[in-house]
Amino acid sequence: MSYWQRTAPHTFTPSEHVGGAWDLATQHVAPALGVLAHEVERDQAERRNGELVISRLSYDILGTVPIESVEVEVEVLRPGRTIELVQATARHGGRAVVILRAWLAEPFDTASLAGTDLAPIPGPDELQAWDMAALWPGGFIASVEVRRKEMGPGRSTCWVRTPHPLVADEPVSRLASVAGLLDICNGVAVRADPTEVTFPNLDLTAHFLRSPGEGWLGLDTTVSFGAGGLGVTSTVMHDEQGPVGTIVQTLTVRP
Repeated sequence: MSYWQRTAPHTFTPSEHVGGAWDLATQHVAPALGVLAHEVERDQAERRNGELVISRLSYDILGTVPIESVEVEVEVLRPGRTIELVQATARHGGRAVVILRAWLAEPFDTASLAGTDLAPIPGPDELQAWDMAALWPGGFIASVEVRRKEMGPGRSTCWVRTPHPLVADEPVSRLASVAGLLDICNGVAVRADPTEVTFPNLDLTAHFLRSPGEGWLGLDTTVSFGAGGLGVTSTVMHDEQGPVGTIVQTLTVRP
């Protein structure tokens, strides 16, 4: 079973795998982030044969969403020959609930220049399986497989994957499928018991060095809380070949 079924040209209906963690009556936002990236790529493929690649996905999460259909609208904010800024908006009942702004750029062969000092992490075969559903409820968490090494409060390395397609019966890129998992970062390295403290994220921004490869998605995550109700979840994402990019989420921390 997929996370979403396209039920009209721009309408997506969720399955049980979209169920949320903070509130079982609302969606986990992770699959919605994936479907917005998918629609940006699909729009670009129709307009210009998919010749640009996504370098950044920046999401603002405007509110909770019932486990009901959403409509997605795509708009080119900054057209260009080699660079574009594209916005995708998910709406429920006419209300915007998630907004994505994606930078797309022309790819070049920079293999001779490639390099990073971002540290590698242990491979998925080196980490133990973790029952994430024992800590977090909801259909989305139950739909994923996680292997994790915990290094203390607010610090962990993990690998995650799902057997479920993002959207039923249509091709979805690896990057869009990965985008549908990124919001799990805030739940894999908890600093406080989520039954006693809430710390939902208000946004998520992912920067990519390259498109992620198939297989497991690695997340090297640190969660930090400030003294005034704010927090930040910072993650380096990996595939099985090495670092892919970085993710940052803004938290509202509420005892």
